[in-house]
Amino acid sequence: MKLLRVGAPGKERPAVRTDDGRLLDLSSVAPDIDGAFLASGGVDRARAAVAAGGLPELGTEGLRVGAPLARPGKIVCVGLNYRDHAAETGAAIPPRPVVFMKDPGTVVGPYDEVLIPRGSVRTDWEVELGVVVGRRARYLESPEEAAAVIAGYVVSHDVSEREFQLDYSSQWDLGKSCETFNPMGPWLVTADEAGDPQDLGLRLSVNGVKRQDGHTRDMIFPVHEIVAYLSRYMVLQPGDVINTGTPAGVALGLPGTPYLLPGDTVELEIDGLGSQRQTFGQA
Repeated sequence: MKLLRVGAPGKERPAVRTDDGRLLDLSSVAPDIDGAFLASGGVDRARAAVAAGGLPELGTEGLRVGAPLARPGKIVCVGLNYRDHAAETGAAIPPRPVVFMKDPGTVVGPYDEVLIPRGSVRTDWEVELGVVVGRRARYLESPEEAAAVIAGYVVSHDVSEREFQLDYSSQWDLGKSCETFNPMGPWLVTADEAGDPQDLGLRLSVNGVKRQDGHTRDMIFPVHEIVAYLSRYMVLQPGDVINTGTPAGVALGLPGTPYLLPGDTVELEIDGLGSQRQTFGQA
């Protein structure tokens, strides 16, 4: 099942995308797609409502697609989780996941404008597989237990300002938490439809030039291992998002470091999870 939210910012309504591309209004099933929806069996209710028929169809012309999940409780990120990305940045392969947090307020829709911060000279791109937590989780003991708490997956764009991230603080949060720095969507694909999270290709281009072309099989720490690991140090709640790292091809690791400028357009996609397109503006 593909769940999404459509409408003007702050006025999104929940919807489901059918296999033939129609959008069905889920407002009669739940007020929004958020942690409460996931925790209360919302996915099963939505699936039953679609099967029963009768949900009104939404017209798509001119309809904005928002982030598929209302503001997450927290966004937990894993850095340097692809071998080729660690190599291009000159970093050693980490013995344990590199974990940092990102402000949940950075989440915007998959086609919304992204703002380059004032004073920025090193704004960078990162296509990532986002994991959406569907059940409260603590002290998970196995990959199987971790898989059971995952509601689904999203395309997540972990936009980064490298000077803020690497030069201004010993923590990475400053360069990760600028406004609009986490486009998400277009939809939340439930775990049963997404399939094996270690069998997904990720791609990103800037102004039509391919920059990233990776695969989740190259993760240093696989998705289920990440979820179990995080649950030992923090309680994961329904509606939390985990950004699982990016493959090689970011501006930081490219010759000439071609960082983003106002007017640049970034397009990104993950197999089976949809695509995004953002034009960058100036804050």
